[in-house]
Amino acid sequence: MKSKINIILALFILIIFLERAYGQQTPVFSSYNYNAVLINPAHAGYYNDIDMVMTTNGYFNSVDGSPKNFDLSVNKLTWGEKIGLAAGISYDKIGVTNTTTFFTSYSYKIYYDSEYKNGKWWAYDPSIISFGVTAGGMLYNENLTQLGIENDPEFQENVNSFTPTFGVGFLYNRDQIYFGLSSPNLLSSAFNSNNNTNLKNVYYSYFGYKFFTNRFEEILVNPSVLFKYVEGAPFQADLNLLINYKNKVEFGGGYRTSQTLNFLAGFHLSDNFRVICTYNKSIDNVVIPDTFGLVLNYRLGKGFE
Repeated sequence: MKSKINIILALFILIIFLERAYGQQTPVFSSYNYNAVLINPAHAGYYNDIDMVMTTNGYFNSVDGSPKNFDLSVNKLTWGEKIGLAAGISYDKIGVTNTTTFFTSYSYKIYYDSEYKNGKWWAYDPSIISFGVTAGGMLYNENLTQLGIENDPEFQENVNSFTPTFGVGFLYNRDQIYFGLSSPNLLSSAFNSNNNTNLKNVYYSYFGYKFFTNRFEEILVNPSVLFKYVEGAPFQADLNLLINYKNKVEFGGGYRTSQTLNFLAGFHLSDNFRVICTYNKSIDNVVIPDTFGLVLNYRLGKGFE
């Protein structure tokens, strides 16, 4: 137990060392653990059965122009349990700017342990090394004319562009530890149809550790950290802690170096369906409103049982 506490303390020290980030050029995924294929194609086919996830954030805000996002993905393991496929769409809006991204992902998996088939309640986490690629496109729109700014040529025409996307990812998952690296859009502005949009590459790295509080294996504790880097901007990091009771109830919280607190609570309404509510609280930025989000997750077959 002492070694587990030391690991958690190490994560806190690491997050404090990084201090704070100064901006956001791509969406922040406060619930990335539930829809990880959005940031890493190596998660394609992570589960045996078809996994469908919808996430929303910011749609309950009353502040005009505040950030909003909607994501939908479908994930499936195929062909000899080594090939994973996924597809999805993501819509993000802030102010007069919005982006719509669609993608398909492919992964190849190397299994080195079959414990995940032994029937334990948490057994849907396989022991694997997974390599993934993703391809798709991004529609970028800036409706500048809605701002009503006159006598300035920069705001007299809307900006619309299409960018093909291509990314790669890596995932290591064994027993209690998992680690991922990814860049979901390596092409960046190389093939952008409008050079004025200045889109940047984004890189993700994350690490997590899972352990049970006692020998009955009823309460699963999962501390994790997510790092995000966008070219031209400082690192951003999320420190999270998730607690799951026998796949019936789960709750957690976290801290983001952009001075934001994240909270979530979820319920498994059946063996196949769970609902997660999220809440993001800005500590020192009164401009960015507090946001509420929702995660709906349905898994076919044996589901989360």
